[in-house]
Amino acid sequence: MPSDREGAERRVRTDWRDHPRLVGAVARLAEVRHGRARVFGFGPATALAAARANEALGLPGTPPSAVTALMDKAALRARANTLHPARPVSFARCGRAALIPFLTTLIGYPCVIKPRAGSHGEGVLVVHDEAGARAAAPHYPEVTDLLVEEFLEGPELAVQTLSRQGRHRVLGWTRTLPAPAPDRDPSPDRDRDPGPPVHAPTAHAPTARGHDAPVALDPATAEAVRALVRGVLDLAGHRDGPSHTEVVLTARGPRLIETHPHPGAEEVTQLLRLAHGTDVLAHALIAGLGLPAPVRKPPATAHAGLRYVDFPPGGGPAGAADALAAARALPGVVRVQLQVPPDATVRRAPTGALHHAYVLATGPTRPALTRSLDRAATLLHAPAPARRSR
Repeated sequence: MPSDREGAERRVRTDWRDHPRLVGAVARLAEVRHGRARVFGFGPATALAAARANEALGLPGTPPSAVTALMDKAALRARANTLHPARPVSFARCGRAALIPFLTTLIGYPCVIKPRAGSHGEGVLVVHDEAGARAAAPHYPEVTDLLVEEFLEGPELAVQTLSRQGRHRVLGWTRTLPAPAPDRDPSPDRDRDPGPPVHAPTAHAPTARGHDAPVALDPATAEAVRALVRGVLDLAGHRDGPSHTEVVLTARGPRLIETHPHPGAEEVTQLLRLAHGTDVLAHALIAGLGLPAPVRKPPATAHAGLRYVDFPPGGGPAGAADALAAARALPGVVRVQLQVPPDATVRRAPTGALHHAYVLATGPTRPALTRSLDRAATLLHAPAPARRSR
């Protein structure tokens, strides 16, 4: 598990996916033997491995059972519903894909289909009617493990939290900006006349077009968001470390989408640092190692934003060096990051939280920030010939 993070003092080479090997390699460190260490997992794949290692080594941290509870979306939904029993979120388990049309009709449209376990929004579909439910069924194995739940209407927040010995501190939140649903169902036969546009697609994979911060909420709503997040973490048994919770501000009050036992994506934590002066990863490391809390730095900007850039199938960033340079030179742009190789050709549109590129920017006003983000995205979308498949 070699680390190139700034401040890392030592490399330990091992396969973190092999639990006995990970524990054996880490156990040899003097700091671990004296209880002055912690194993961290800051991603969906590593959070459970880190929790299991801490438990085996006798180090403090959230137990693996709590990490597992947060990863089980059906159990988490049931727990979260106890926080507002008068108006719970409707949901049902689905073990066979053939039952999807029946269960979606039972829940009501629109509704969401998602794997019971998974990450990055993979396999999530929003279904708008029975025809969409029938079209969605072949996307899943015949014998499966899904969750069908009501679609939550309202603004969405991504809430970053740090827990320490069972006390949960909300570090900040960003507003998630949903991408518009496609205005036409994709046709499997591109040579045929697609017919008139379908302005209400029957099913689509939801994705975000970005995040904005800071987000001003009235005191009552802000406290309700904090209470929901803390309540969910308590019910799951989460005690230590960072977490990332997605919340919708519905007309009935805040409602949970999901909670994850790790920080948000790297670009979201960077956005929070720009908008709030809060370094989520630094806070997590300091709390996990029992060090004094850092002095909070005031944000250096009034507004900060993140926009995702996705290339259409068959396109890509090939030949985009000039566009990248131009985007990075725009006022307020802090970072332009490609998530695919610069000579790649993308084969399919991304889903969920996976994107081809992103832009981070700051601005003195919201309109100035939006102009820079929109201009940077336009530059990156400029067509260029692609050379290699990915």
